[in-house]
Amino acid sequence: MTTPRLTIGLPVYNGENYLAESIDALLAQTYSDFELVISDNASTDGTEEICRKYAEGDDRVRYVKQARNIGAAPNHNFVVDEARGELFKWASHDDLYAPDLVASCVGLLDANPDAVLAHAYMAIVDETGAVTQTYDYRLATDSPSAPVRFRDLLFTDGGDDMYGVIRTDVMRRIAPHDSYHNAGRKLVAELVLYGRFLQVPEVLFFRREHPGRGDRLGSVQAVCRNLDPRRAGHSTARLMGEYLTSYFTAVARAPLSAADRRRCYGLLTRWLSDRTVLKPVHVLRRAS
Repeated sequence: MTTPRLTIGLPVYNGENYLAESIDALLAQTYSDFELVISDNASTDGTEEICRKYAEGDDRVRYVKQARNIGAAPNHNFVVDEARGELFKWASHDDLYAPDLVASCVGLLDANPDAVLAHAYMAIVDETGAVTQTYDYRLATDSPSAPVRFRDLLFTDGGDDMYGVIRTDVMRRIAPHDSYHNAGRKLVAELVLYGRFLQVPEVLFFRREHPGRGDRLGSVQAVCRNLDPRRAGHSTARLMGEYLTSYFTAVARAPLSAADRRRCYGLLTRWLSDRTVLKPVHVLRRAS
């Protein structure tokens, strides 16, 4: 078998409501040199049947069912570990993707070897797929300056860059997805220390908002237990503390100059004194 250039990793748990629609959108991409690795986190609904049908019908699809529920964060890390491609993209079982999304992102990375991630403008869709919001991406994550990129991801909640196309070698250099409070936000902020993010200036990614999303479970503790069942019993103080200290660890291990590292530590000090730590600045705007 030839090695695909891109791995799309799709972690899923009880996703039967939207899964087929999302897989159809991924398999319909105009860029076809990819494998789709689906990791089923011991689902108890019709997820397995849906996945096996696609795996039987398209040799790009590889389906793995976990023997037990390992949590959303370990399941996200599992598909990274399984990736064979030089490029990697996480996909969600409930989101939608325009046919040119992957091709546009790969094209940007090919044209910009210093960039580590490429994504497209995003829209929010509801349960029916209707657009309810669009995202006004004004972050300077394409800056040549690591502190400038880092600053913008600290002081806003950013976009859904985590679902962009990422260089796999960089993905494996940063800390794996963790399960403390806002772990995904820290992951993206760590990635941006390694290189620029580029945005395709078209709405090609559609994030579906619905009551069953894993980040809509209410309390910090409930969300973190969903990320990893081993978090059961961990206090909110611990989950928040790990989140805050993880940024300092990320800066310490990143390939930065001494001057840039000092600037990033200074940004973290300012951030810690700002309510942005707990209450991100949203930059979504209502679609017209």
